[in-house]
Amino acid sequence: MNQSTQLRPLMFVGTGSDVGKSIIVSAFARIFLQDGYHPAPFKAQNMALNSYATPEGFEIGRAQAVQAEAAGVPCHTDMNPLLLKPTTDMQTQVVLHGKPIGNQSAYEYFRKEGREALRAEVYGAFDRLALRYNPIVMEGAGSVSEINLREVDLVNMPMAIHAGADVILVADIDRGGVFASVYGSVLLMTEEERRHLKGILINKFRGDIRLFESGVKMIEELCGVPVVGVVPYYHDIMIEEEDSVALQTKNLKANAGKVNIAVVLLRHLSNFTDFNRLERDPRVHLFFTNNTDEIEKADIILIPGSKSTIDDLYELRKNGVAQAIVQAHRQGKTVMGICGGYQMMGQEVCDPEHQEGDVERLPGLGLLPIRTVMTGDKVTQQVTFRMKHSDVPCKGYEIHQGRTSVVDGAQAEAVNVMADGAEEGCMVDRTCLGTYIHGILDNSAVVDFLLEPFAEKMETRKAFDYEAFKEEQYEKLAAHVRQHVDMELVYKIMTQHD
Repeated sequence: MNQSTQLRPLMFVGTGSDVGKSIIVSAFARIFLQDGYHPAPFKAQNMALNSYATPEGFEIGRAQAVQAEAAGVPCHTDMNPLLLKPTTDMQTQVVLHGKPIGNQSAYEYFRKEGREALRAEVYGAFDRLALRYNPIVMEGAGSVSEINLREVDLVNMPMAIHAGADVILVADIDRGGVFASVYGSVLLMTEEERRHLKGILINKFRGDIRLFESGVKMIEELCGVPVVGVVPYYHDIMIEEEDSVALQTKNLKANAGKVNIAVVLLRHLSNFTDFNRLERDPRVHLFFTNNTDEIEKADIILIPGSKSTIDDLYELRKNGVAQAIVQAHRQGKTVMGICGGYQMMGQEVCDPEHQEGDVERLPGLGLLPIRTVMTGDKVTQQVTFRMKHSDVPCKGYEIHQGRTSVVDGAQAEAVNVMADGAEEGCMVDRTCLGTYIHGILDNSAVVDFLLEPFAEKMETRKAFDYEAFKEEQYEKLAAHVRQHVDMELVYKIMTQHD
């Protein structure tokens, strides 16, 4: 294929949620990059607590930031113009072009009124992106067959039709019912939608693929659409996950020969990818837990970010986890808070404007001499910094509401010095510290600072190159998908005349 060839957008929609669309988009973004193209990801609307700051200081879904990284391009709000961040089971914060525009209930959000204005915004974002990149690798959301929401859908087939995209339907064979889910999804499409459907991809296959050859033929005969590939389940490729649903499975016992790090499992935990680098570090055994015994046995306790700081703080106080964290620190364990976790470590969190709910004030854990006041404005920015006692440059990003200040007369110092000389975070000593910077633990200098007091515990003291590791994973993912997908057919689909 000539690399100057203009490829039509390629869109991956799903028979349901969690069929692996995000990872497949990452794989194809890297494949197109390897083949000499200039790809970029796009998802009109994403619902996730895990977000990321663009270089311009705006907020998008973390999954699209990962896909952009796989594509080898900087992330931008046009790649995810509409982000929904649930605040409760019934309410969500709506982020448009990287900035919050208010909170809405699900019923309010899916009303027809005002829908066309949002549609124009996401279509405009795609149109701008399509002028700069080739091809656009698009992702749908949830099931492609939510026919009750068809009129207000911004992210699946209406988006594909606007983009003139070739659509591939992704099905998860591991969950069972693959024939019914694929055939049913195709059957529920309108005639116009079916004209855009060009292929089917069977994902997460376990076992001998040869045993499914007859199944491939059956699906093709039923649907009148080619199966472009059957991608096996994998265990040895580590790509950032979009959702935190699997965190409880990382709830493991202490491990001898490593530094045991417990991440407190919050109900509204956000930006759990802050801990991905640590999880891969050979010196570390990391697990997520809200079990008080496991927390007290850890060497380091990390309190993560939260989309609802006061609600999660209240829950920690109610279920005994707050007391376990304080007790562990008294016994010499290190406690570090990030963003919402940093706010929780202070003397109090105040919400006079009811940004998060009806509770106006809640005592914190009392580990840091700070006070936080929730505010309506939101800080969103990428940052460069160094730890106060280090000259090593570091990078991360901030996404938070609230302003934190040190209590008058308190004995404490900053954790970090920003590029402009401003001080950030609060530290009583090296066993008690907090920061607003997400991604801070992706920096070797910070990790080495945390692990240094536990050097005698570590069987290995070899540092970990996270950037090289991530690149290796994208390459492995692309190779895995390329091996099991007919890329010649995919390119033919993206260039042939209808």
